[in-house]
Amino acid sequence: MLETIRNFGQDGATLLLGLSVGAAWIVTIVAPNTSYDGLDATRADKHVRGLLKSASDPIAVILLVAGGLAILGGALVSGVAAFLAAFGFFTNRWTLANFKRGETPPDANEKRKAQRAIAVSLTLVFALVATVAAVLAVLGI
Repeated sequence: MLETIRNFGQDGATLLLGLSVGAAWIVTIVAPNTSYDGLDATRADKHVRGLLKSASDPIAVILLVAGGLAILGGALVSGVAAFLAAFGFFTNRWTLANFKRGETPPDANEKRKAQRAIAVSLTLVFALVATVAAVLAVLGI
């Protein structure tokens, strides 16, 4: 019985961690390349910002569930890494925060581009953390 629960936790965590890494790859690599190929720079930047902002929350929730399953399966280090990656995806919400009306700085376009670059970088870094967590879940660590 306990072995079945352990296997379910590890297998489910591996599946969800792989799903989150794939989703992060699509959000940070595939969609922005397509956006910048087919749209002008302003619209592509707006699309990528919106995509990162809207996709980060579901990916973070998937990572939270994967972390719970990993801990249930006995892969404690994998679970902690998945929770760390989930926190990283939640930070995109704050990184891509919009300026309040009336408080837009004069160099808002440069700041928005920097916010997008930071969000993409963080997404790639925490996707790497999720990849490590998936490998650790497979190994049962």
